[in-house]
Amino acid sequence: MPTNFRPEHSFQALGSFFSQPVAPSPVREPQWIAFNQTLAEQLQLPAELHATQTGLSVWSGNEVPSWAQPIAHAYAGHQFGNLVPQLGDGRALLLAEVVDKHGKRWDVQLKGAGPTPFSRGGDGRSAVGPVLREYLLSESMFVLGVPTTRALAAVASGELVFRDQGGVPGAVFTRVASSHLRIGSFQFASLHGGAEKVQELADYAIARHYPELADTTGTERYLALLHAVAMKQAELVSQWLRVGFIHGVMNTDNTSICGETIDYGPAAFLDRYHPQKVFSSIDRRGRYAFSSQPAIAQWNLARLAECLLPLLTAESEHGDDEASVKAAREDAIALATRVLDAYSEQVQALWLSTMATKIGLEQAQAEDDELIQDFLVVLQTHDVDYTQAFWQLANELSERAGSSLQGESALVAPTAPAASLFTQPEDYLAWRQRWLQRLSENQRSVKDTIDAMRSVNPALIPRNHRIAEAITEVEESGSLKRFYTLLNAWKTPYNMPTSELELELYQAPSKAEEVQRTFCGT
Repeated sequence: MPTNFRPEHSFQALGSFFSQPVAPSPVREPQWIAFNQTLAEQLQLPAELHATQTGLSVWSGNEVPSWAQPIAHAYAGHQFGNLVPQLGDGRALLLAEVVDKHGKRWDVQLKGAGPTPFSRGGDGRSAVGPVLREYLLSESMFVLGVPTTRALAAVASGELVFRDQGGVPGAVFTRVASSHLRIGSFQFASLHGGAEKVQELADYAIARHYPELADTTGTERYLALLHAVAMKQAELVSQWLRVGFIHGVMNTDNTSICGETIDYGPAAFLDRYHPQKVFSSIDRRGRYAFSSQPAIAQWNLARLAECLLPLLTAESEHGDDEASVKAAREDAIALATRVLDAYSEQVQALWLSTMATKIGLEQAQAEDDELIQDFLVVLQTHDVDYTQAFWQLANELSERAGSSLQGESALVAPTAPAASLFTQPEDYLAWRQRWLQRLSENQRSVKDTIDAMRSVNPALIPRNHRIAEAITEVEESGSLKRFYTLLNAWKTPYNMPTSELELELYQAPSKAEEVQRTFCGT
């Protein structure tokens, strides 16, 4: 092994309370689906672990290398609001932590490598469809600039797995994440180990993920951790809203404390804008709808706060009688509530700032909220595609690159291309006049405004129906042609579509092509 390949096992050092050792189950006939060479080089993986026969054996789970110590994480979680005291990695196992060439630590995890102590009777396998979906979505989110886990490898197992639709081809996915600590990890510690285990996990999380808090002590230390996780969640959710992403299953066991998008089961992107849009076949009541994601993230953070409450008040400040215990808890709740309120303010501020940038405003003002909301109402009323609407707004502006703007007439392009998205454009054109007037207050040039809009509004997103096409092609014929076509095309989401393929992928689906339901990979 080269000396710069540095597998470590810090989480295993916490002991058997937080994880259980498990060996992957070999598969019959592994074959390559995809390998992320760029990510492998970043992780400083030795050449034999790339797209080689040895790599195929390792990333399929057929070989456990000497540097790996496979474990399955223990965690609990609220699933659609219902607490499950023990979940855990039912079809995933952590091989090791790897320090990349930038000094950043990553978990390397196999998904679909067979049953674990937490499988609860399941087979621990993955069908090829969810593996392809997670590969495409996680790598697309990365190039879109959204914090996310990454895809390192996908391997066909050569075996069938049996789900509701019968036997389908199986696959093993290698996921790379900053870590797999979740809010559900803290819930498990609280439920089964009490304050002592919560503190142990919190100290580990600070040392690994928030070292800037290492010098804080006492109750301030754990309050600072809660605040740091909350700010990461605010940033993540604001990025989801920017690109029109719906996670689909924001359970606490799917909420990373690192602020990364994790678990792309029923995830999907908006086509026609609707704030209450859901895709998950499980989410029949709309709990995890597009516009509900900021509030759900706050709800999940409240569950983390509950776990940390015993650490937020020093014992020396209160007695041990009933009244003192009650007072201590009330003090801790008050501290945690301030963090949750700060999250709410931050996620709203980030939403306003991000959406203002999407429509070209240089400096967001409080009154811009109405202008933005009105645009979204127009999109919803007229069933307009979310991605196309924001992309075409920049085409409404003249390409003249003046050093300053002299009223709204300086902004107007010869045509109004966004209006073509509306069968009845009157509502949009009325809003457009208000928008141009507000835009004329920018101090930067028209060209700089267009460039700023292009930097946050993708032209190409991983459309749900295109992913479905790739999955169907693999399941029915074994061909990966469509998968690779999409993977490569979606690497440059902010470029102007020019090729025949890019123009095809830019198009929104017809109503007949729209995907209405997506499914978890279990």
